[in-house]
Amino acid sequence: MNLPRFYCREALAPGAHVELPAPVARHAVRVLRLQVGAPMILFDGRGGEYLANILRIERDHVVAELAGWQDVERESRLSVTLVQAVQAGDKMDYTIQKAVELGVKDIVPVDSRRSVIRLSGERAGKRVAHWQGVAAAACEQCGRNQVPNVAPLEKLESWLARPRHEGLRLLLAPDAENTLAALPPVAHVQLLIGAEGGLDPQEVIAAKQAGFQAVRLGPRVLRTETAGLAALAAMQALWGDFREV
Repeated sequence: MNLPRFYCREALAPGAHVELPAPVARHAVRVLRLQVGAPMILFDGRGGEYLANILRIERDHVVAELAGWQDVERESRLSVTLVQAVQAGDKMDYTIQKAVELGVKDIVPVDSRRSVIRLSGERAGKRVAHWQGVAAAACEQCGRNQVPNVAPLEKLESWLARPRHEGLRLLLAPDAENTLAALPPVAHVQLLIGAEGGLDPQEVIAAKQAGFQAVRLGPRVLRTETAGLAALAAMQALWGDFREV
C-alpha cells in the first residue's frame, strides 16, 4: 500500500511530535479521512523521509509522531534548471508540476518580451510562493524528498546578465542544426523555454551571447507547455535516470 506523503517545511527529527501544516492537516482529515494511528510519510525537503503516525486529531489540527529517518532519494543524476518564461492561465502550474515529476532541479521563472501576463511587486511574490507550493505538492505525489527551488521572478535580460554557472545551456528551435542526441553526455543543464509566442529574436541573440545553443526536437513547433517537458523527458532518456529504467 502506498502511504500518503506530506511536505513539512520545519526541520524534522526522529521521535519528534509535529503539528502538520494547516493545508496538509485539512487534506489528511477532510479529503483522505485519516484517523488516529494512520501511517504516513513526512519529508522536509532536506533529503530523506520519515515514517510517521497520527498521534491526535483536534478538528483541523493534526499531530504526528515521527519514527526513524530513512535515507530514500529519487533524485536524477542529471541536474536541470528550467528557465521558463511566464505562461498565462494555469499553464505555469502544469509546467512546474510536470517538470518536478520529470526530475528538474530548479525552476527560474522569467518575464520575457512575449509573456502574455505581467507580474510585479507583491503580485509576483504571491505567484512565486504559489508555484513553490505546486512544486512541493508534486514532490508529495511523485516520491521526491528534495523540493526544487522556484526562484524569484525577474526579467529574462537581467537573468541572462548574471554570471554563468557550470554546465550546458540550451534553448529550443525547430530550425536548429543540432539535436539533443548529437550532444555529448552532460551532468548540468540550463534549459531556456519561451512563453506562448516563443522568445523574441533579440532575446534569442542575447541568450546565445550568454552561452546558450539552439537544439531541435524534431521538425514540429511545440507549445510552451509542451516544449520544456518534452526536452526534459528527452534529456532524462539520453543522460539521466530514464536510462536506468
